[in-house]
Amino acid sequence: MSLVTEADEISDIAFAFMGSKALFTALELNLFSLMADGPQTAAALGAATGLHEDRVETLLTALAGMGLVSVRDGRYANSPGAESFLVKGAKYDFGDYLKLQVGQQMYPLMDQIGGALADTLDEDATDSYAKWFSDAEQARLYSQSQHAGSLGPARQLARALDLSGARHMLDVGGGTGAFAITLCKANPDLHATIVEFPNVAALGREYVEKAGLTDRITYLEGDGRDTAWPEDQDVVLMSYLFSGVPGEAHEGLIAGAFRHLRPGGRFLLHDFVVDADRSGPKLAALWQLQHTAFTPEARSLDTGWLTGALTGAGFENVTIRTMIPEMTMLAEGTKPA
Repeated sequence: MSLVTEADEISDIAFAFMGSKALFTALELNLFSLMADGPQTAAALGAATGLHEDRVETLLTALAGMGLVSVRDGRYANSPGAESFLVKGAKYDFGDYLKLQVGQQMYPLMDQIGGALADTLDEDATDSYAKWFSDAEQARLYSQSQHAGSLGPARQLARALDLSGARHMLDVGGGTGAFAITLCKANPDLHATIVEFPNVAALGREYVEKAGLTDRITYLEGDGRDTAWPEDQDVVLMSYLFSGVPGEAHEGLIAGAFRHLRPGGRFLLHDFVVDADRSGPKLAALWQLQHTAFTPEARSLDTGWLTGALTGAGFENVTIRTMIPEMTMLAEGTKPA
């Protein structure tokens, strides 16, 4: 990424929050879905949403300025990206993830970033996933949206990995089971155990039952850092776990994965990871900062440290590759046979 040299580039960064809120508001109003059948006037969209035409037109103009919609002869239409990713029911729709988790939960938590970095959060602040998910409603809202957001990477992982010989997988911090469900569907002989907080596990069991996999996917309730894991696993998966726990827990989690794998077993770590020189990618770095807002002791991962940590723990054939472009990476290591 080129370095910032102009004032307008700084302005784009400073005012980016306005664009975020415009997107979240449009999702809350269902605007993209209302335009799925073709171009609409501001008056028609105002009538459909119960808002004044002028207010809707102001929002649509902002969306057009960002390229999310087009406008011609006073009629607004979805951009190709909005049509593919923000219309309800579209194959790759992740609008609920953006609206619910990012817009309603993650966005407000960024107000804590100053206190988190300075270690001055008050006692009522959200400062860990454990505290956050002790609230059943917050756990449900986060988990429902995260499930939708994880299905894409889970399908990508299922296509990229040959797990035909695997029988037992441990998914630490596996949420509502998006990865476990997807991988078990792709590998009929695979059984999975998910370690997760009770309120998340309760919702996860609903997803597992709906998928018809209650005989192959079970939950072990607790904090993955101190709950006893089952032994002799063929695969240990940790997705989005390292970014949400204190950095001092990383080496222990890697060592635990090594101990609980059978010889020849595979460790998979999927998370926000930046390059070894820490110059980016931008989205991965921003997500690491976001997690610090409510996990002050979190530590950002880079490819250099991660390669050394896996190798130092005894893993062989260590590789790191991109999963979600510019955002997440997949690290993999094998326990010696």
